Amino acid sequence: MEFLQQNLFWAALAVCSGTWLLVETIRQARDKSMATPLEAILLINREDATIVDVRATGDFEKGHMPNARNLPLVDLERRRAELDKFRTKPLLICCSDGVQTGKAIAALKKAGFEKLYGLRGGLYEWGKAGQPITRKKK
Repeated sequence: MEFLQQNLFWAALAVCSGTWLLVETIRQARDKSMATPLEAILLINREDATIVDVRATGDFEKGHMPNARNLPLVDLERRRAELDKFRTKPLLICCSDGVQTGKAIAALKKAGFEKLYGLRGGLYEWGKAGQPITRKKK
């Protein structure tokens, strides 16, 4: 008890951070729109998901997922018609680290696309999981 009194700040910090981690873990478990690299492979192989990379063209050319289409986030609204033929198919959205993916999913959802998935952690996690990265254009 004396330890807790002397280290009240650190004990409170430990409780807060533990609670935050638990809440975040539960939130991610409920969010089925974000796919891990393994889940992304299953989407691609089993449901013929189309990969849409929303990074800038220069970043895309340095390396991307095989068969990915480049549609930069800044051009998404203007070039959205290019995706209309995939409206009924699953779309796997990726970026460099997963941050821009949410913005792209929100924009496409607003435009009426329904089967949208984001690559959790983006191309960074894809590569970290040992998955292929290519420079070939589709």
